[in-house]
Amino acid sequence: MNTKDYMKLMQNILHYIEDGIHVIDSEGNTIIYNKAMAELEQMKETDVLNKNLLDIFNGLNEETSTLLKALKNGKVIKDKKQTYLNKYKNEITTINTTIPVIDNKKIIGAIEISKDITKIKELSEEILTLHREKSNPKQIIQSKIKKYTFENIIGQSEKFKKAISLARKACKTPAPVFIYGETGTGKELFSQSIHYEGIRKNNPFIAQNCAALPESLLEGILFGTEKGGFTGAVSRPGLFEQANKGTLLLDEINSMTVELQAKLLRVLQEGYIRRIGGIKDIPVDVRIIATTNELPSKLLKENKIRKDLYYRLNVISINIPSLNEREDDIILLVDYFIKKYNKKLNKKVKYIDKKAKNLLINHKWHGNIRELENTIYSAISMIDSEDSIKIEHLNIDINESEEIQKNINVSNEKCLDELLKEIEVDFITRALINNKKNITKSAKQLGIKRQTLQHKIKKYNI
Repeated sequence: MNTKDYMKLMQNILHYIEDGIHVIDSEGNTIIYNKAMAELEQMKETDVLNKNLLDIFNGLNEETSTLLKALKNGKVIKDKKQTYLNKYKNEITTINTTIPVIDNKKIIGAIEISKDITKIKELSEEILTLHREKSNPKQIIQSKIKKYTFENIIGQSEKFKKAISLARKACKTPAPVFIYGETGTGKELFSQSIHYEGIRKNNPFIAQNCAALPESLLEGILFGTEKGGFTGAVSRPGLFEQANKGTLLLDEINSMTVELQAKLLRVLQEGYIRRIGGIKDIPVDVRIIATTNELPSKLLKENKIRKDLYYRLNVISINIPSLNEREDDIILLVDYFIKKYNKKLNKKVKYIDKKAKNLLINHKWHGNIRELENTIYSAISMIDSEDSIKIEHLNIDINESEEIQKNINVSNEKCLDELLKEIEVDFITRALINNKKNITKSAKQLGIKRQTLQHKIKKYNI
């Protein structure tokens, strides 16, 4: 098979791959360009194949093109964001992994694998616009996002009250807060409560999920961009600037790359940010609340969070207990959700019956309060005219909950037997010592019959 036939075969094979594939030779001419890449760059394959890269893409050069850079340096470029104009001057944004092709120590070409993030970029712009509207008190359009305070937090268990107590203390200081809690325990509710009942309550509260966007986009969203920073970039403030004098919630901070964590640490230490592509240092005064659904000790052990960043953020540490640790709060929450969804769904459910109540108490709540709320929402939605929630209304695996309860009961009975045995042995031993092993006097002291004491002495081998 000659080279021409080989390239045609490869083009046909790569035609059906979902990721964009673009291959150039040592001169920068395109030799492979698949369908996905053509759709991504909004061009035709014939526009690019067998043509030089710089003749097709406006504004690209050896420094801004990842393909040409890999061809020149012979190094892999991984997950690099690139914004450029296509032949028709439409702006394209991609995440590229670019690999030089080396044969006998000579670079003979480069392969680029691209993912389309143009839509994600557009979405991030919309997110930043919404954040600006929300944080600007002069905006005519008011945010519809609910603002939570401690009045919205429901719970009476000791561990939960301790977490609320710490959160209330955190309101009085601008110090960073690190919140750990399983999924659905109410980490953002706590975060908003700390802000809206704190010393910064009249200033912006902005939340960003660090797992929602790739690093290259998240960096721009946090720190902003400056015109000329890369092709198509515009001057735009990031979330730090928008949250100035207020609070920035970084949800799932463990999803942030270590490299971006280092940049965040610098901002926290120095108190200023620099936009991507900018040269000006912009001072910011932002309180950080960081949350995670994984144990901090686990994150540190697995190097998912930098130790220096963790200790910088962990000035105030709040551990929100799971719903499985708050058995006493389950029915309290159920009553609240019944009222909430009666109003929402125009129903008249008055209570939850005993069997359904026991099922909820014994259920293992992996999704915590969010799962419980959705369970009650579902139950009330299924009720027609009844005035109570019954087991058949609950979207719960009854067999699973019964097995859990069975195991709990077995465990508790065993513990109780052992405990009673220890107490009995201790009381009998003390009575025998006090009465110099006189059975009659010892039985009288214990308030049991002489024959019963003798039986227990034999039973416990005292």
